[in-house]
Amino acid sequence: MNRIDLTMDDMANTKFLTIYSGLIKSFATTTEFTSNEVVSLLIVFYKFTLNNGTRMMSTRQLYNLFLVMFGIFDVSIIERIAMNITHDGRSVSAESWIRLFEVFLTGTLEDRMRFAFNVYTSAGTVVLNREVVGAAIDKFFYGDDDDEINELRADMVEFLFVKFDQDKDGVITFEEYAEIVARQPGLLEFLGKIFPDKRDISLIAYCHNIESLFPPED
Repeated sequence: MNRIDLTMDDMANTKFLTIYSGLIKSFATTTEFTSNEVVSLLIVFYKFTLNNGTRMMSTRQLYNLFLVMFGIFDVSIIERIAMNITHDGRSVSAESWIRLFEVFLTGTLEDRMRFAFNVYTSAGTVVLNREVVGAAIDKFFYGDDDDEINELRADMVEFLFVKFDQDKDGVITFEEYAEIVARQPGLLEFLGKIFPDKRDISLIAYCHNIESLFPPED
């Protein structure tokens, strides 16, 4: 038989096609990825599941990918992303896997804004209040002088609310966040890095054979 992946034996290749053939067709139709790119992404996912002996990938495996490949090191952010793409925060399905790569690699600014805001509000709120924003920026400031650090944090919270809270009601809604980010896309990740940068995207594209995202040759 013609193997899809030469590192897997015939049985593993056959099992892969049996499990994922329907999903390959579906994702190739509903995402920006080509059929070959969907296959490549799912093969990587499949190999993780083989190591687990299940059809799911563990969030621990996902955490390692964030740290090694995605260039995202804030564990609290990783946990919130995992909660947003999974049903239980403990295991990752093939659908969740593809959704993650879709928003990371091909998502529009609107898609990325919605995803980022959902990550920032994963603590159970649907808006960003001062407590949530304060907790998020806590990691941005450190030093030996606690009074100075606390003052810097308070000033940053105030600055962000002046920037985003347009109706001055004490909370930042998605609509307020989206309006500001649409004008200033650099503020998309204003409470912590969520998406891989261009260098990391190139690495992801090569490692997962996403040909449409290969950097142009000089």
